[in-house]
Amino acid sequence: CLTQNRKPTKDHQTFELMSDQSSKGLVLHHLNNSRSQRIIWLLEELGVDYTIKKYERVEGRAPKELREIHPLGKSPVITDGDLVLAESGAIIEYLVDTYGKDQFAPEAGTREFISYRYWLHYAEGSLMPPLVVKLITGKIKTAPVPFFVKPISTRIAAKTDEAYTDPAIAENIAYIEDHLGKNEWFTGSKITGADFQMSFPIEAAFSGGYASKETQPNIARWLKSVVERDAYKKAIEKGDGAAYQYGVPASAL
Repeated sequence: CLTQNRKPTKDHQTFELMSDQSSKGLVLHHLNNSRSQRIIWLLEELGVDYTIKKYERVEGRAPKELREIHPLGKSPVITDGDLVLAESGAIIEYLVDTYGKDQFAPEAGTREFISYRYWLHYAEGSLMPPLVVKLITGKIKTAPVPFFVKPISTRIAAKTDEAYTDPAIAENIAYIEDHLGKNEWFTGSKITGADFQMSFPIEAAFSGGYASKETQPNIARWLKSVVERDAYKKAIEKGDGAAYQYGVPASAL
């Protein structure tokens, strides 16, 4: 979602007034334990000047202050002058195109560029949905509910996992394992924006126990290459540090 510095009108309901944001440089609005950790990594790799504004979850949800930046109140969001941009894929493309200096994107019109775009969309379009559903069903199973409701809610969650979530996760992980058995990085021999985008769901898969070094050695090799990069380590320090719940230590890979 893209927002510019103009007042809302009936014909432009997606625009908002930016107050003093236009006087600022590049700012990442970072929510703890969220997808915005991968944006910090990209910014560190790019070596650009930027500011992190941190937000803490309230009862697991983003705080209302994020809605002052973007109407949906989610993270990541960047502001760059009078630009407000949400959605990880769009942010990655913008940062690579604007600050990349020919880094992290294949040449337009090539097969590698098509692959780059594909994995940018695949991460959130195919891989994240079953991981999010698994998170939800897990919470349903452990939620405090009346004793007579518990068997019903638990059974619904278990059936959802059995019929959809678990097979979908396994199918996607197998697909990625096969792909990385043939490619060093997601689009070939060079790291691109696709690798930044794919880092979060793969970290979530490993930290959640849906993938491992023993069963997915190719993904583990790729993830180890990621977490051992200096820029990634700096990004963790600047972001959530040891509190980053999706972090996977190199020793486990």
